[in-house]
Amino acid sequence: MNAPLDLAIYKEALLFLVTAGVVAPLFFRIRVSPVLGYLLAGVALGPFGLGRLAQRAAWLDALALTNVESIGRLAAFGVVVLLFTVGLELSFERLKRMRRLVFGLGLAQVVVSTLALGAAAYALGQKPAAALMIGAALSLSSTAIVIPVLAEEKRLGASVGRISFAVLLFQDLAVAPLLVLAAMLAGGRVENLGAGLVLTLAPAALALAAAIVVGRLALRPLFRSVAMTRSPEFFMAACLLVVLGSALTAAASGLSMALGAFVAGLLLAETEYRREIQVTIEPFKGLLLGLFFVSVGAGLDLSVLTAQPAKVLSVTAGFVVVKAAALFALTRLFGAPNGVAAEVALLLGPGGEFAFVMIAAAVAGRIVVGADGQVLLVAVALSMLAIPLLGRIGAALARSQPRALAPEALVAPPDDESRRVIIVGYGRVGALIGEMFDAHRIPFIAVDVDANLIARERRAGKPVYFGDASREEFLRRCGIETARAVVVTMDAPAANEAVVAAARLLRPDVTLVARARDAAHARTLYRLGVTDAVPETIEASLQLSEAALVDLGVPMGLVIASIHEKRDEFRKLLVAAGASHETRGARRPRKS
Repeated sequence: MNAPLDLAIYKEALLFLVTAGVVAPLFFRIRVSPVLGYLLAGVALGPFGLGRLAQRAAWLDALALTNVESIGRLAAFGVVVLLFTVGLELSFERLKRMRRLVFGLGLAQVVVSTLALGAAAYALGQKPAAALMIGAALSLSSTAIVIPVLAEEKRLGASVGRISFAVLLFQDLAVAPLLVLAAMLAGGRVENLGAGLVLTLAPAALALAAAIVVGRLALRPLFRSVAMTRSPEFFMAACLLVVLGSALTAAASGLSMALGAFVAGLLLAETEYRREIQVTIEPFKGLLLGLFFVSVGAGLDLSVLTAQPAKVLSVTAGFVVVKAAALFALTRLFGAPNGVAAEVALLLGPGGEFAFVMIAAAVAGRIVVGADGQVLLVAVALSMLAIPLLGRIGAALARSQPRALAPEALVAPPDDESRRVIIVGYGRVGALIGEMFDAHRIPFIAVDVDANLIARERRAGKPVYFGDASREEFLRRCGIETARAVVVTMDAPAANEAVVAAARLLRPDVTLVARARDAAHARTLYRLGVTDAVPETIEASLQLSEAALVDLGVPMGLVIASIHEKRDEFRKLLVAAGASHETRGARRPRKS
């Protein structure tokens, strides 16, 4: 006989799924980052919100997140997946090209902000170790909010996006040594801090180097073998295996799980599978990151704000002003104009998700007093809520003072949006089109699902990637929003139609040329909105006619002219037939 079902063990998971189903669409509609909604939902549903009220009204217990620890471990993977996707959007080559901004400006920002904020905390009565940890935690900014805000406004490719991304990237890299520092301070080992850091991080660095070597050798063959199965389930399993495996390997080596996932993302960014992996992992990133922020919000005691409003608000305003001032000065020092520097400062001045991790570690290690930790956590959360508003203010300031940046700042952004042609299908037809584009110096990328073909073409230096171009999100990753044209060359009519429909939905204005099986298929493609459809049977007939006429002695000029005339005639007939069919289809429902 089956045991009775205990619904209580599923309560937190069900509440989170309901929250995600409500928060994400609502905040998307009002054009605000869902991250802020998850934070607020966590506060409302957590032990200090409905959980506290449930002590008086028992029926509210079913709606409250009373056991935050049960989702805490899973929620931690939200940051891990976020760093994995950040790595996917880069590569070791791009990281090398951005080194001045990442390891120059990023390093300077973390050091200067940590020292300035730490000095302020020390002046306010904190012990040296606590002041150092507070300064380090507050020096970090929010990758999870800033990047989506800039992406939504299509500003990742602008100067502010490139500079912000470089600083955020270094902050993410700095989390691992900062957490090691927190552990050492908690153990009271401060006399040989530098030597301790070296001794702690050296074995981890060796393990990370070994993981990089193994990853370079193993990841591409792994995804190639999985891609050959043509199974979305196996591909998804491989993606999750790499994320979890790299994260746990880094953790076992003494580094943060997020850093391990980031390195795995960097390695995969150099492969032809990058875009398909991005599309596959995106839903997991959104859900797990949402769970992370719900758990963070559930841990915030906003009664601190009502009990000490002046203290919380002054801490919030104080650290944002100090950090923004440091960012503005450093960004100007690295060549940015006043407007861009002000926008970067306002976007990155508030706290970030890793500040919660750092402060929690400091409180757990008794470096920071629990009451002070709660004040800091609430202050960080309030500052993050202000990021969209501060970003708009910064954008207005930047527009008032446009100026070009130095070449170092013009490195390609995480989402490559250069204007180029997308070739879908790189078999014999697609490869020939690619050769013609190369001959005329037209940049392009190609997409295919044949893993062996992709491996062969990649070895030949061709920009061919693995992925399903009928998926709208994948086309966005390929740069459909700025593409010069899309050429669909696959030999499967249904697959061509799916790609054409998706591309036309995303870009009504893009030039869209597609291969058609025959005249009937061409009519269908015109109905779906292609600019030009090229039927194989008609083109073969025209080419055979051309060859026969020339061999029969008809002058070449007359033959070419007649072939072009016949091709135009066919095209007009097919376009008209497609439009007529669409009109009849639109009228048919009104007859019933």
